[in-house]
Amino acid sequence: MEERPAARWEVWGQDEARIGLKPILRRVWAPRGQRPVAFHRPRYKWLYVYGFVRPITGETCLLVMPGVSVEEFELALEHFARTRGVGPDLQIVLVLDGAGWHKATRLKVPEGIHLVFQPAYSPQLQPAERLWPLINEHVANRTHHDLDHLWSEVEQRCGWLEAHPEAIRPRTSFYWWEEASPR
Repeated sequence: MEERPAARWEVWGQDEARIGLKPILRRVWAPRGQRPVAFHRPRYKWLYVYGFVRPITGETCLLVMPGVSVEEFELALEHFARTRGVGPDLQIVLVLDGAGWHKATRLKVPEGIHLVFQPAYSPQLQPAERLWPLINEHVANRTHHDLDHLWSEVEQRCGWLEAHPEAIRPRTSFYWWEEASPR
């Protein structure tokens, strides 16, 4: 990382999740002696949520995309950099896993974003992993007519989560994840 003594630094985590028309089934309460009913019609079409989280504050940037690839990850990084105002005055250290599209040599990373890769096989260290149950609970035990319907439901939930960092912070703010300026 280059020296930027006057810049503000923030540390964020990033991950992707797949959500699809194959329903997410959860246990539900039912009256004694009755079986709960959850209608579902499994279909194998997917969308992906790119999640950026600043664990110390609970701030998030969530983006729904049709797939995962180097090109789509570049778009997600550009959107994130633009919405956060990344530049000479704000530098972001982004902690992410070692997915192929994260480490691709042709990946163009916006100026001001510095990628740091977590150790292999350690999803428990990634605060962004804790976002997915909050999105899944909104679509669990529900049937979606098509991918467009699911997309709008997930976008609505992502918008709510972005507006409520107090719901995110307790789940993502690990005691060892501190905001610090790199030296």
